[in-house]
Amino acid sequence: MSLQVEKLEKNMAKLTVEVAAEKFDEAMKFSYNKNKGRFNIPGFRKGKVPQAVIEKMYGPEALYEDAANHMIDGSYAEALKESGLDIVSRPEIDLVQLEKGKPFIYTATVATKPEVELGEYKGIEVEKAAAEVTDEDVENELKKVQEQNSRLLTVEDRPVQDGDQTVVDFTGYMDGKTFDGGQGNDYPLTIGSHSFIDTFEEQLIGKNIGEECEVNVTFPTEYHAAELAGKPAMFKVTVKEIKVKELPELNDEFAGEVSEFDTLAEYKEDIKAKLLEKKQKDAATENENRVVEKVVAAAKLEIPDPMVQEQVRGMINDYGRRMQSQGLSLEQYMQYTGMTMEQLADQMRPQALRRIQTRLALEAVVKAENIEVSEEAIEKELENMAASYQMKVEDSKNYMGEAEREQMKEDLAVQEAVDFLVAEAKLV
Repeated sequence: MSLQVEKLEKNMAKLTVEVAAEKFDEAMKFSYNKNKGRFNIPGFRKGKVPQAVIEKMYGPEALYEDAANHMIDGSYAEALKESGLDIVSRPEIDLVQLEKGKPFIYTATVATKPEVELGEYKGIEVEKAAAEVTDEDVENELKKVQEQNSRLLTVEDRPVQDGDQTVVDFTGYMDGKTFDGGQGNDYPLTIGSHSFIDTFEEQLIGKNIGEECEVNVTFPTEYHAAELAGKPAMFKVTVKEIKVKELPELNDEFAGEVSEFDTLAEYKEDIKAKLLEKKQKDAATENENRVVEKVVAAAKLEIPDPMVQEQVRGMINDYGRRMQSQGLSLEQYMQYTGMTMEQLADQMRPQALRRIQTRLALEAVVKAENIEVSEEAIEKELENMAASYQMKVEDSKNYMGEAEREQMKEDLAVQEAVDFLVAEAKLV
């Protein structure tokens, strides 16, 4: 195999790979063995047609596709290693010469990892994120706990009011006819939640249990069901149940029931302490983000588009896995939202670009400051991973290959770079 490397603009490169004709003959033999069963030629049993006969009847081109793929699979990794380039995208393959008896030649256009020219990165001045807890914050948290400990009481002696939790039957009509998705029985509906379209919920206020009423609405112009979008509809609705939420009184008894404290005052102090701890962590994260954003903004780097595409592809795959864990495939999500894969990719592209820029800038800081991760830090991270997966540390080590360990080491170095930048920064 011979290799030529041509550096292109915008951190792109083209590898020209040439493999000897003898190797291509071997690839043709591979393609023949893979495909011989699909050729039917009179006088030969299926799968027993000689390669020469197939090439004579159909031309050698009939075996070229799998032969070419076999050649690329067998040579690209070697070419990549020999090039010495840090490749950050999938190759775009173009066949240059594909002919029996001649060397096999192809090009692979790839994105290479950009060089980063750091700007000012020490002593970055940023506004310090606040970490204060107000009385209002404590009261809001207390209200959440109060809501969680509320109970529902059935109401029978009055009509529907705003905030009630109702149970309704409904049938929708458009132009006098029912439509798909327009029916519901024993449907739980909280008045004022705006979970139904237009003014549906508001029109139920004042209605009594067992009373059938007509509710007139207009579907949103961007409704997910195109046949309903922007159109008026009438629903016949019957209120079957009315329930109201009763909140417990905020007093010492309440504090004793929901916490380990005897008095409401003590419970409030505990809430304040926990909120402060959370806000301090959030502020520390925000300070990190502000410092890193300034360092990235000051750096000079040119990101090749295929590198961004690769990042977007990985983000979409991660998103799909998260959807799957919730019982929804990515395809179903697309159908439900009406979004195309191209639109999802465009939506994720800015975030993908920021991730790449941030990672490259931080890696440049690692290099500039000669940051090295200690074995102690690696061991601690392994212990944390083992604890999170409820595994023994030795088992987590056994499951981790050399590549995964190296990636973990790089990630730890990047985090140490963040810690370094924040320690050097001026938070005002």
